[in-house]
Order: sequence, then C-alpha cells, then structure tokens
Amino acid sequence: MTDVADFAWTEANAREAERIIARYPKGREASAIMPLLWLAQYQMREQTGVAWLPLQAIEYVAAQIGMPKIRALEVATFYTMYNLKPIGRFHVQVCGTTPCWLRGSDEIFRACHDWGLRKGETTADGLFTLSEVECLGACANAPMAQVNDDNYEDLTYDTMTAILDDLAAGRTPKPGSQVGRTASCPEGGPTTLLELAGAHQPRDAR
Repeated sequence: MTDVADFAWTEANAREAERIIARYPKGREASAIMPLLWLAQYQMREQTGVAWLPLQAIEYVAAQIGMPKIRALEVATFYTMYNLKPIGRFHVQVCGTTPCWLRGSDEIFRACHDWGLRKGETTADGLFTLSEVECLGACANAPMAQVNDDNYEDLTYDTMTAILDDLAAGRTPKPGSQVGRTASCPEGGPTTLLELAGAHQPRDAR
C-alpha cells in the first residue's frame, strides 16, 4: 500500500485543480497548496479506499504550482489533516480536549478500545484508524468524534459502539447529534426565539 509508482490527476480532478488554482492571483499559485493536497488525498481515497498522501502526490502538486518540493512537504507534514501513511478506511478521530473530556470522552475512547481500536493504530483488517485529536469545533455537543467527513455528537459509550458496528457492517450511521439536537440547541429543544426555531409558545406566555 505504501508503494505508489506514480500519481496524476483523474480527468475530473484535473478540472477541479485548475478551478482551485484560478482562485489565486497570477504569480500566487503556490497559495493553492493546501486545497490541492486535500484534493490529492481525496483522490487516493477514491482510487485505493485509503485517504493518504504518498510522496509522489505531494511532488506532483508542487510541480503543478511551481513550488519547491521541500516546501510542499513542509505543508503536508505540518498539518495533521494530511495523512502521510496509509490509514484505515474509516478514520475515527475522537476529541480529547477539555469540553469533550468533561462530558465523557473517556467513555468514547473506552468504546473504541473495547471494539478493538487502539490510539494511533490501524486495525488488522484495515477498517479503522483511531486518533485522539484536539478541538473539532463542536464543544456545545460534546463529547464528539469525527469519522472521515462526518461529525457524531452527544456521544455515549453505547452510541459510539453502535456507530462502529454500523460502519463495520457497511451501514451508514446518521451523523450529527445522537440525541436529536438541531445544531447546538439545548438538550430538550430550544428555549428562546421559539417562533424562529419553528416552535410555538403558548398564547398566554406571549
């Protein structure tokens, strides 16, 4: 899996790469490095089932925008969003930052551990990679995890276990809040601006 003989854009991604580069002024094409690396990582997932960036892909992107290869590699190694080695089909990223920890992220890690996942490792079947990450921006719905591109929020030991079960069985678990919250509204539903939220206050409360 780590041996990649060559890398080139697919026809569709070649058009997308040109669209991305066109966002930036002439002479500033190097500013497109991050979205282009992200596109390359997605292409690897589409072609191999594994989202990662082989060196050949990094060098290919660098050449397209006239950036020294070492500078492109510096970007790829700085940001944790880029995977420099093959990972599992499902990248399970559990937030361990303070809000999620206070709301029970230890139980989410326990669910992953009991399922057979280990931090920083990929399961033997290549299905899951587990990572502990910093804030993923859903503090109000903590604890939460991100699996590939989807967020799963208001997690418990049981709901995290069910999500892993579904993924392993080829099912698609419903992303977002696992207790039915819309965005980051309070548990139990909105308490203010009820009409805007689609709810209605009793007449005598108006």
